[in-house]
Amino acid sequence: MSAAVDGQATILVVDDTPANLSVVSAFLDDAGYKVLVAEGGKDAQDVIRLVTPDLILLDVLMPAPNGFETCSQLKADPETKDIPVIFMTALSDTLEKVKGFDAGGVDYITKPFHQEEVLARVKTHLALRELQRELEVQKAGLQEQNRLLHEEIDAHTRTKGTVQYLKSELASEQRGTGVIGGGASMSETLTQVAQAAQTDCTVLIIGETGTGKEVLARTVHEQSLRAAMPMIKVNCAAIPKDLFESEFFGHEKGAFTGASARRLGRFELADGGTLFLDEIGELPFEIQSKLLRVLQEQEFERVGGQTTQKVDVRIIAATNRDLQEAVAEKRFREDLFYRLNVFPVHIPALRERQDDIPLFIQYFLEKFSIKHRKVFEAMHEESLRDFLKYEWPGNIRELENVMERAVIVNKGPVVQVGEWWLGKQAISSNTEPSEALPPHPSSETTAFMALEDVERLHILRALDSTKWRISGEKGAAQLLGVNRSTLRARMEKLGIARAE
Repeated sequence: MSAAVDGQATILVVDDTPANLSVVSAFLDDAGYKVLVAEGGKDAQDVIRLVTPDLILLDVLMPAPNGFETCSQLKADPETKDIPVIFMTALSDTLEKVKGFDAGGVDYITKPFHQEEVLARVKTHLALRELQRELEVQKAGLQEQNRLLHEEIDAHTRTKGTVQYLKSELASEQRGTGVIGGGASMSETLTQVAQAAQTDCTVLIIGETGTGKEVLARTVHEQSLRAAMPMIKVNCAAIPKDLFESEFFGHEKGAFTGASARRLGRFELADGGTLFLDEIGELPFEIQSKLLRVLQEQEFERVGGQTTQKVDVRIIAATNRDLQEAVAEKRFREDLFYRLNVFPVHIPALRERQDDIPLFIQYFLEKFSIKHRKVFEAMHEESLRDFLKYEWPGNIRELENVMERAVIVNKGPVVQVGEWWLGKQAISSNTEPSEALPPHPSSETTAFMALEDVERLHILRALDSTKWRISGEKGAAQLLGVNRSTLRARMEKLGIARAE
C-alpha cells in the first residue's frame, strides 16, 4: 500500500553518509516529494516496517548489509518486492551495474549527484510504477469479469443440460406415474417411502426387475424438500465401461477424442436435486471407488479438468441383485455398500401383491386405450383369473407389455387374453396331471410345478417363439419385459442353454 499523502509520492533514501542524505533529500523535498531517510540497510528495513515507500534510492557501498544485499532482501519479501529500487553509486564498472540489476534494481544514479538526473530518473520510475498499478487493477478487473462470465456460462450450460435431459425423459415416457396399489404387502414399503422422503438420507431400493423401483424412487423425490429440483437418472447397466466417468462427472473440451465441447455429467445436472442410480449392482468395480469419493465428499473433477466441482446431491440407488452376496464375492466394494445401504427399502414382487393386480389392469387399460384410440371398460373374468394365478416373473413390466398387446388384439369393450399369451400356456402346463410334470422338490403328490420350473418353462417358450433371439426389438427380453442382462443371468442360473 502506498504511503502517498495528498498525491505526494513517498521516497526512501538509504545512505550511510549523512551529507549524501541531506543533498538528495533537499532535491526531492523541493520537488514536492515526501522523503524518508535511513543510514544503512538495517535501518531501512525498520523504516519500511512502519511506512511503505513508493520508491527507494539505495546506496551500494555501505556496511553490511550493503546495497546489493539489502535490495535482494527487499525483493525476497512479498510485501516489498514490487517497490522500484534505484542504486546510488560512484562505481562505473559494468559488472557492478549488472550485479545491481541481478539483485533487483531498476536503474542507477551516479555520484556526485546532479539534481536534474536524480529528479528525471525518480519521475520516470514513479510514472512506470503508477502505470504498473493501473495495469494490475485492470488485470484484476478482467480476471473478475472472466470469472463471472465462466460462472454464467456454467450456469447456462447446466440449465441447458438439465432441460435437455428432462425433455428426453418426457419424450421416452420414463417419468414415473405414481405408486399404484396399497395392499398389505405394500403398506410397509409405502411407510418407509414416507419416512425417507422427509430426509436427505441415501435410499437403496431393492427388488426384482420390473417391480417399479424407478417409480418408487421418483415418489421419494417428489415427496421430499428437493421436489422442485430435477431427479436425474443413470442406468448403470446401460453405460459402456469406458464412458462411466464422463457420464457421471462430465468432461472438458478436448479431454478425449470426440470431446468437441464441455459436457456436464449427471452429478452436476442433479445439483440441488436427486440422482437415481438404477441397477447399481452392475457398476464396474474399478469405478466404485470414484463414486464412493463423490458420495462422501460431494465433489469431483470433470474428465480432463483441473477444477474441483462441488455439488449438493441426494442419492437414491436401486438394484435387483444381492449386494451383500456381491460384497462377499469381491464384486462390490463393502464401503460403498454401507454408504448406499443407509435406508434400504424392499419393494415386493408382483406375485406378492395379488390385491394390486386388478388396479394395475385398470390403469393399463385406461393408458393403452388412450394410446391406441380404443375403448375398453374391463377385463374378462377368465383372463383375470389367469392373471391372478400367474407368477409374473417379469413383474409389472411384463404385465404392462401383456396389457398393451391385449388392447391391440382385442376390439373391446372387454379385453381377453388368448393363446398368444405365454403365461396362459405356463398356467395350463401347471394344471396338467402331476405324473406328466417334473417332480416337485418337496412333495411327490403336488399338482403344481416348482416356481423355478415355471420360470424355466416360461423363458424357454419365449426363446422358442423368438428363435432364441435374446435382445433387440423382437427378442425374448422385450417379450418378457426384462432387461437382456437380467434374462441372461436368469438363463444361466436356471441352466438354460441352446442345444448345439
